[in-house]
Amino acid sequence: MEHPIICFGQQPCGFFPKRYLVAKILTARRLQKEIGGEIVFFFHDSDHDPRETITIVRDKHSHRDVALNFQFQNRIQKQFSPLHAKRVLPEWQEKTARQLPKYVSRPLVAHFKGIKCSNVADFCLDMYRRMGLLESVRVERSSTPDFRARAVAVSDYFVDQRYEGEVVRARYRDGKLLLHKGGDRFLEIPAGDFGPEQISPTRDTRFRWMQSVIRCTHYIAGASEQHYINEADAPRVKFINRDKISDSGKAYDEL
Repeated sequence: MEHPIICFGQQPCGFFPKRYLVAKILTARRLQKEIGGEIVFFFHDSDHDPRETITIVRDKHSHRDVALNFQFQNRIQKQFSPLHAKRVLPEWQEKTARQLPKYVSRPLVAHFKGIKCSNVADFCLDMYRRMGLLESVRVERSSTPDFRARAVAVSDYFVDQRYEGEVVRARYRDGKLLLHKGGDRFLEIPAGDFGPEQISPTRDTRFRWMQSVIRCTHYIAGASEQHYINEADAPRVKFINRDKISDSGKAYDEL
């Protein structure tokens, strides 16, 4: 049997990770104990949706769920910048750190205070590492120029482009770069020259693009991924559904 490469993918999914990401990690570790090999985390920090990093925690006293998220410098950055280019505001970190003792343990608050990262994706990844979730896991980031340069060309993709002082992620369609404003509304922006280092895939082309670099033998699929990944894109890959976990969309706050 070829050397197993067990992969799972996920966007930055909260400054404390959502529980479904932890379920993927635990599923990968269980499988590794059975077959050996290496675990690879495809960290899709090219995504731009600010809702990905909503972090749902529970108030220790009222037992009500509270949704927290990063604050963003401006509207364009919030709506259109990829997560690796959304900047962390120091005042947001200080303010949130003062609130966190109502929701999570002191060690987690200390980890949160100790993070010194300039962008949202780095911040999330640092926290996941501090929580011990990524020990002996190789992380491959969709935002790195090297990963993008090695990836296969796809027909449906986004382009990182400068627009009004920010890096934005624009959909390429019919020779145009478009920012999705919601519904059927799009804003066309100037289309300068771009190469593979600026390209990231859409949802439907993401697995094939990722697999062309990682070449995994096993892939841990999340609940939504099971509906849109085209397994025919990788006939030699064995797809495994992630283990079930309670409150999957809420923050994992254990150490």
